[in-house]
Amino acid sequence: MISTVAHLKKGDTVGIVCLSSLVEPEKLGNALAFLDELGLRYKIGDTITAKHDYLAGSDNVRLADFHAMVQDPDVKAIFCVKGGYGSARIAGKIDYELLAENPKIFWGFSDLTYLHCAINEYANIVTFHGPMLMAANNMDELSKKMFLQLFSPIEIQYTEAISPLNVVAPGFARGPIIGGNLRRIVSTLGTKFEVRTEGRILLIEDIAETIPRIDSMLQQLKQARKLEQLAGVVIGSFTETGASDEALLVLMQEYFGDLEIPVVAGFKIGHETTNIAIPLGVDAILDAQEKVLRILPGVY
Repeated sequence: MISTVAHLKKGDTVGIVCLSSLVEPEKLGNALAFLDELGLRYKIGDTITAKHDYLAGSDNVRLADFHAMVQDPDVKAIFCVKGGYGSARIAGKIDYELLAENPKIFWGFSDLTYLHCAINEYANIVTFHGPMLMAANNMDELSKKMFLQLFSPIEIQYTEAISPLNVVAPGFARGPIIGGNLRRIVSTLGTKFEVRTEGRILLIEDIAETIPRIDSMLQQLKQARKLEQLAGVVIGSFTETGASDEALLVLMQEYFGDLEIPVVAGFKIGHETTNIAIPLGVDAILDAQEKVLRILPGVY
């Protein structure tokens, strides 16, 4: 069973890092101001100002920054401020046993999907798929409210009160929710961090991928036999596809419609102003008839 992490308290210190593309540190102000609103203190990692071509420092620098935050007893959570690309380059060098012995909140999405898969599997702790802090100024109030789950257990119940939902396939499922960015999920295939889907509810989202490219990625998952034993599918935000929502739904129907599992689309989880944060690795309920995704308090 996956391990939980301690909740935050006002006044706690959190670590600010970038494990992917380089950061423009002059734009960090909004992120730090948001942490101030949450009543948190922060330590800024070396990766915030580091540069190595398109990355926030060399692989060794990013790895060392992550390990330093894990080892620091004052740091109760690690927030990644930006995605892009780069986290996969350090995944094979992370000391997961160190993280398991010093469990703390890990927060981010997009490129960090690769590390969500790795940490859930090899450190066996809950991680959080949520907005990057660099986007704090562009988050709506509902997305900001989702950070409160880090302080105390709350019931996450996503219904059509948040956004219209479309049933791709009917059914009811309960199982661990995993996944994130579709491109990064596919990039785990054939590696030691290959996404495990058996009996799990898979979340997928992406940005700036055309319908043919999304088709190609879903086809790769299918041929890798990752769709056969799924418990359910949560289809998040697919933005900047260059196509209509209807075209995306038709594609999803082709891949998921005959699996005899619940599949629901339209969740504002991903690259949008509304980006609902959820814990990964914990049990969730997906009910296509009621059009609800539920994560109960007390399970993370």
